[in-house]
Amino acid sequence: MMARDLDADIITTDVNRESIQKLCFGDIRIHTLGNTTGRAPYKQVQASLKFFLCRFPGYDFYIFSGNWAHYASFSHAPNLWYCHSPTRAFYDLRDYVLKNQLSPLHRVIAYLWIVLHSSFERVSIRHIRRIVTNSVNTKKRIETFYDRDATVLYPPVDTSHFHCTGYEDFWLSVNRLYPEKRIEFQIEVFRQFPGEKLVIAGGCAAGDKESRYSKAIQDGLPPNVTLLGEVHEDRLVDLYARCKGLICTAIDEDFGLTPLEAMASGKPVVAVNEGGYKESVTDDTGILVEAEPYRIARAIAAIARDPSGYKEACQARAALFDISRFSRILKNTVNDCLEQQVPGKKIS
Repeated sequence: MMARDLDADIITTDVNRESIQKLCFGDIRIHTLGNTTGRAPYKQVQASLKFFLCRFPGYDFYIFSGNWAHYASFSHAPNLWYCHSPTRAFYDLRDYVLKNQLSPLHRVIAYLWIVLHSSFERVSIRHIRRIVTNSVNTKKRIETFYDRDATVLYPPVDTSHFHCTGYEDFWLSVNRLYPEKRIEFQIEVFRQFPGEKLVIAGGCAAGDKESRYSKAIQDGLPPNVTLLGEVHEDRLVDLYARCKGLICTAIDEDFGLTPLEAMASGKPVVAVNEGGYKESVTDDTGILVEAEPYRIARAIAAIARDPSGYKEACQARAALFDISRFSRILKNTVNDCLEQQVPGKKIS
């Protein structure tokens, strides 16, 4: 969305053209630095090195997005970093990551990667001129772990892309099949709630841990839960349009766009009372609950009585995060950074 809005190029590592087409971004100009191995932590190390070694002179401005692109900041300025979160394996999820390794050897490798890579990361961030982030939740992490200030620019939702066709007999969950998404919570809820149906849309990333997790949650799946895998954007919009509501259970989500996509479709949200969900979900657009299956089940039962009653409030809430607002603030932010770093320079 940023590239389209700024008529900018994207420079990245691994490129999946099929996924880009499914997300309807086939028109974006993308330069690839080459693929990385699918195994962590080698994938992350490779990505960091590729960005550190790349050279793309001649651009007016550079925006780094994600956890690895900012390593290009050593040789690319003026710049800003749109930080979706400090690398969570290095900080707030460090103990969780180490605990969930396969063996003591894997734990040692993970520990060494975290210590060495996080040190390199802190050096890289010194070359970032300004940090923009996606939520107050992430802003606090940046202050805590990087001792830097950040400007909040909530990610956009293209509200014109979503619509409501009714409230059919299923709930929707949209997320990658990561352990941190706690999809097992959702499955457990609906296992004990046979009168309701759950449809889960989202693919599994390449990696041993993610593959094992994906296989584990598919074993013994109850008949009222359906795993669709990765779906085309058009089908996802249709699922939002027809579902009763959205279920979100990720651990301390950075911000989370799926609640806004559901709200733009006039659908209420049941989310865990953690992270960015607390910034998007309000009392009149859904229910925030503690991360316990029985509490999630109670919230689902409450909303299921009349999900259509949330429609107007949900769509009004999503409108506050519309892409038109994001576009305006993004351009103002970039021009402000340019003025500070290259006086007299401005993008149209």
